[in-house]
Amino acid sequence: MFRLKLFNPETLIPPLVKTLIGVLGFQCVIAAVNLIFPPDMSRAQTASAVALDRNGAWLRALPVDNGRWRIRADLKRTDPTFVRNLLKVEDERFYLHPGVDATSILRALLSNLHAGNIVSGGSTITMQTARLLNPHPRNYGNKLIEALRAVQLEMRYSKREILALYLTLAPYGGNLEGVRAASLSYFGHEPESLTLGEQALLISLPQAPEARRPDRRPENALKARNLILTRMAAQNIIGSSQAHEAMNEPMVTSRFVFPALAWHTAGRLARNVKGLQATVVTTIDANLQTRLEAMAAATAKEQGPNSSVAILVIDIKTRGVRASVGGGGLDRPGGWMDMTRAIRSPGSALKPFIYGFAFEDGVVAPDTRLMDSPTRFGDYQPEDFDRVFHGEVSVKEALINSLNVPAVAVLNRIGPEAFQGRIELVGVPLVVPKSGLKQSGLALALGGEGIRISDLALLYAALGDHGLARPLTYTLTDEKASGGHRLMRAEAADRVISILRETPPPEGRLPGPLMKNANRPAFKTGTSYGYRDALAVGVAGGYAVLVWTGRPDGGARADQTGREASAPLLFDVFDQLQAPSQLPQAIDPNNAPQGLKMMTGAGGARASILFPPNNATVYVEVKGAGEKLDAVRPLKLSARGVRPVEWFIDGQPLKLDANGEWSWTPPAEGFYDLKVIDAQGHEDRSHVRVRSIRADTR
Repeated sequence: MFRLKLFNPETLIPPLVKTLIGVLGFQCVIAAVNLIFPPDMSRAQTASAVALDRNGAWLRALPVDNGRWRIRADLKRTDPTFVRNLLKVEDERFYLHPGVDATSILRALLSNLHAGNIVSGGSTITMQTARLLNPHPRNYGNKLIEALRAVQLEMRYSKREILALYLTLAPYGGNLEGVRAASLSYFGHEPESLTLGEQALLISLPQAPEARRPDRRPENALKARNLILTRMAAQNIIGSSQAHEAMNEPMVTSRFVFPALAWHTAGRLARNVKGLQATVVTTIDANLQTRLEAMAAATAKEQGPNSSVAILVIDIKTRGVRASVGGGGLDRPGGWMDMTRAIRSPGSALKPFIYGFAFEDGVVAPDTRLMDSPTRFGDYQPEDFDRVFHGEVSVKEALINSLNVPAVAVLNRIGPEAFQGRIELVGVPLVVPKSGLKQSGLALALGGEGIRISDLALLYAALGDHGLARPLTYTLTDEKASGGHRLMRAEAADRVISILRETPPPEGRLPGPLMKNANRPAFKTGTSYGYRDALAVGVAGGYAVLVWTGRPDGGARADQTGREASAPLLFDVFDQLQAPSQLPQAIDPNNAPQGLKMMTGAGGARASILFPPNNATVYVEVKGAGEKLDAVRPLKLSARGVRPVEWFIDGQPLKLDANGEWSWTPPAEGFYDLKVIDAQGHEDRSHVRVRSIRADTR
């Protein structure tokens, strides 16, 4: 009779403990190896960075070593159908295995033994990623290393991160690495939306990238693509009719040139991309950037072989840079220099801020009377750009006509050190020329110190934002509509804008009040010594725009002023922005307080003619010979007295010109009698002789 032997569970404890110890020991060994011999991720860390515009359009990418385009994959910008089809063809159990798929390896091993050579590798996407991180010949020894590295990758990264690594490093022929580089180069667009034929080609290329390059071997590429489509239909991934339709898609046979918009700014932002970040999304509008780059290139070509152009367009509300043109073209001298970040002389472009600070400090008001006459400030004696003095003028007239002596006089009252301190307080440094001086003093009013061009745009954006200064932003993540430092009070900034809006437009443009469908910018021009820099900066329709023209090497140009060389392009840029028309705004209050009627205290002096003075000989520039004078520019008449005044030439009343100024064009050479009568009936006379001089004889 058999005796039933009772089961004793205590007998299982020792082997279970040994098994657990063995498993833990194995895991400790794996963990130690993983720590001591981590996978080399250097190739992933050196991938190309891409700068996109605010709507996701490609601007520029930077190649990596040896000119290779290794562009980081962005799964959010990759067609999800392509990703699913890739995994079904290459690694169906990608989300299930720990980096190594034993079933696939066994199936590949049996296939290789049956064929007598390696016909299938059984590699997972993770194993292929490990091989791409550290390329090596294919053999069984290296296959084992791949498997170990794949497990390490799975321990360190998520499945989506591993998939993104694969789609970043996979070779697609030539110097193309990554699905984005391949899609952009072969199809001309990002892989956000791919046809079935395009998907099949991208799936097939990494297995034999050089043998299947569509731009070199289109027949091989066509066969490989159709083979993938056949496999997908056989595995019921797609229908047979879909496969047939995709096989009829034409095969690409060439490569597209990568876009390179906003070359300087996009490149700078791309270089700042860190780690595995796929892209940087900028504030730039690619469509606007494209149009302005063409305009800049045309303008640079018109202005001479050594000329260049820079343009900045800023959204005042957010300070986002909508367009940044750093030069007139990479094929031009200095085209590789980003002139939007260059330090140049602003010429007269800082004058609005002198008057704005003076408004705020109560030094002057818009209709305060100033003297534009030869004046010495210590050892400094400025003169007007046209070398003609206008006598008594208002602050408004001085700013509109960019008169030098009044600007220097006002700067002298508020103090050049105080002016510079207020500018630098909002983060805009002014650079003293290399002359051994610690400061430029009153010459600062006329461009005596340098400023970064983008910083000048920042200051005008502050004027357009009621005196609030904020840094310019170039990426969507930094774009904001709050914060900042106050440059000047809102009422002072608004007065400056109102005055600048009445600046006469450049030649060829209708006077501002007649512009119904175009823009009415509040703008200021600036020209540096030797015509080296020609600037025009304006505000309209919620945008601040800066245009610079000049030579990148700082060389002088002949007669290229800000008004002639840059202002027309400024208006063209505003036309591109389609900013709304804004008519001139009245300055309130219209009259200065009694104490600010005359800054220098002229008091109630009787009417007197300042220009042209009595018994003077006045030379008028003319374009050609003839009895009737074809004057280059009219004479600007100036008188002191209680406003308004009236002028008479040989007893005939003179009318104000289109800009509301007293200007006179003598009809012929000879002697003339001029008379001025002020509002109190006081009058003064001058007897002058007019002679002509040819403009081209100077």
